[in-house]
Formats: sequence, C-alpha cells, structure tokens
Amino acid sequence: MTTLTLTNARLIDPVSGEDRPGGLTLEDGIIAALHEGTGKGIDCGGLCLAPGIVDIGVKVCEPGERHKESFGSAGQAAAAGGVTTIVTRPDTVPAIDTPEVLEFVARRAREAAPVRVLPMATLTKGRDGREMTEIGFLMDAGAVAFTDGDHVLTDTKVALRALTYATARGALVIGHIQEPVLSSGAAATSGKFASLRGLPAVSPMAERMGIDREIALVEMTGAAYHIDQITTARALPPLERAKANGLNLTAGVSIHHLTLNELDVSDYRTFFKVKPPLRSEDDRQAVVDAVASGLIDIICSMHTPQDEESKRLPFEAAASGAVALETLLPAAMRLYHSGDLSLPQLWRALSLNPAKRLGLPSGRLEVGAPADLVLFDPDAPFVLDRFKLKSKSKNTPFDEARMQGRVRATWVGGRQVYGEAL
Repeated sequence: MTTLTLTNARLIDPVSGEDRPGGLTLEDGIIAALHEGTGKGIDCGGLCLAPGIVDIGVKVCEPGERHKESFGSAGQAAAAGGVTTIVTRPDTVPAIDTPEVLEFVARRAREAAPVRVLPMATLTKGRDGREMTEIGFLMDAGAVAFTDGDHVLTDTKVALRALTYATARGALVIGHIQEPVLSSGAAATSGKFASLRGLPAVSPMAERMGIDREIALVEMTGAAYHIDQITTARALPPLERAKANGLNLTAGVSIHHLTLNELDVSDYRTFFKVKPPLRSEDDRQAVVDAVASGLIDIICSMHTPQDEESKRLPFEAAASGAVALETLLPAAMRLYHSGDLSLPQLWRALSLNPAKRLGLPSGRLEVGAPADLVLFDPDAPFVLDRFKLKSKSKNTPFDEARMQGRVRATWVGGRQVYGEAL
C-alpha cells in the first residue's frame, strides 16, 4: 500500500465551492482522508491543491499525423498543464470510426501517455455525415462519446437517426453548432473589424441558427447532448430555455474564446485563428458570465496541434486551431485575477462538470475519489516561450505573453507524473 500525505495546502473544492486551508492523505491511488493540513507529510507551502483537470475535446494526431502530436507528447503536455484526463477527438487520419481503430488508439494511449486517456469515436463513418457508425460496438470497445468534431451533419434525417440510436444506447453525443453553409470559409467574425482587415467572416447568428436546430433534435430524441463550444451572446438564451425545459443538454467553451477576442488577430497572426473564429469583446464577456452562472458547464482546451507549414500561410488560408494543454491553467488564471471567476468556479468547469458529464468519479476532493490532483501557484509570473512547450506543435496564441499560474506537481492515481520530487 502506497501512502502519501500532503499538508499545508490551499484546497480548491469545486463541489462545496470552498477555497480553504487543509491537506489530503492518498492511499492506493485514491483520496483516503481530508484533514486540516497540519502535522507530518509533504509541505505544499500554501500552494493550491485541486482536482486534476478533465479536458474534453483534445486532438491527438494518432493515427496519421504523429509529426503534429503523439500520445507521448500530448500526455507529457497534459501532465505539465495539470490535466489528468484527456478526452480525445476522433478527427484523425483515418477517423476513429471502427472498433479496430479505437482499440489501436486506446492501446497507444496506455503505452505512451502518463495521464488517463478516454477516446471518443465519430458519429458518422469518415465524418462525412451520410452513414452513422456502429455506436454499440464502439461503446463496447471503449468510446466514451460520439462526435464528428467540427463537421456539422447537414442531413437532418441522418442526424435524427444517429441521435435516436445514441439515445437507445445511452451514448453521449457532442456537437458543433455552427450553421455550416454560413460558416464555410470564414476566418473572422463579421463586423467592422473584419471588414477593415478584409477577412472572410461569419455572423454570430450562424451559431444561434446552429443551436436552435440541435435543441430541436434533442427535444425530439431525448438524447444526451453536449455542445462543444458556445462563443456568442446570441446562443445563450436558447441554451437557457432548453435547460429550463429539462433537456439533457450541457455546453462548453474553449479557453481561447474566454480569454481572447477578435482584436487579437489585428496583425494577421495565424496562431490566433481558431474555429469558431474569435468573437467581439461583448460576446467574450457574455460567455465568461455564463460560465460564472453555470449556464455554460465546461471549459476545455480544444487542443488542436498544427504544424508550422499549415500556419505560415495567409490568414484566410491557414489551418485553424491552437495547442492549449499546457496553457489551459495559466490562461484560466486570467479569469481569476480579473475577478470574473473564483478558483472553485473555475474548477467546477475545468474538472467537476466534465467528470460528471462523462460519469467519472474524478473532479472531486472527497474520500474515495481518484487521487488525480494538481498543485499550482496561481500567482507565479512568467513569459511563455512556445518552444519550451512539450507538445510537438507550437501553435499557441500565447507565445511571448505575460502570464500567471504555474503547475508545480501533478498526480494521476496517486502517482506523481509531473514536477520535482516532493
């Protein structure tokens, strides 16, 4: 039996909403006891001790594009970022749409990643929106959810059949809510700024139109449904009504849409090109407020590695996406230091709610919960150097940014996977 006692910590408890001094005792991979934090053990020096982050929607580029990201590099990046569980997207090459590919991915993850890896599978074969996958067989092989990523199912009958079958099997579906025709080719959000920069743009109403259709489908089928990203104020009232009507619906947002806005692309830096495009400051603040109120349930990294060649192109031609496993926590600290969100509120969205949505026992500081933990200093300042990131790809919008918040140690199942020996 392995026992570890952590003392003199600042416990961030997303269940109770408390931020209090205390300590933990870990035994055989679980939390065995909570205490006042005094006495013998490893002194945490008053740093914050919180449940490890559960990150939904991470792209690991195996199979097909290991030069962008492998399970080894993604796992190391996650551990360095305090992420103890990564839920991987199936938009790989080939797509994860058969039990055989899923089993390959699960095996590679077990061999290479020091953190927990839970794979998702596609909702339709090849993510082409024409024929749904074998949801039952994929669940048996270990799929925790089903998504076609940023491919929106344009055939509503196919979407209806897939959601109906997923409901019968008790499967979680994750969807991207942008109206696909309006969004096609867009690199920015429509408005004066996009016009001045000459960038192809999309109206925020594309998101509103997308969410209205998905809510109708969820209402028809009773499906368990998670919206991967809500990024505009216009999408919030329909979400609020759907939740009030008792639909099994949750919503997420990426850390980039919470901490950056459309003005950040002013010099055409393609590291700021993400999907959906960055929004206005009013939209950003509305979404932050929705996280604070609990209307938006989950914050994710939407980690999307891209190589230098696909980013060093004109803005409208460059690939979308940014790496974020290591920057998720320090970027989230911007919201804490600005007074928008408390640390328990942040960890409710970063850890507790994603764990609950997936039916996981993690995300809690409770006796019997997995000892998946992150120890961090919320005030430690640094300037980010993208070349020091552990991800193979270095496409972060926070390169050379002044940030606060350093991970000091990460544990998965009571085993330290990052940080100096404590």
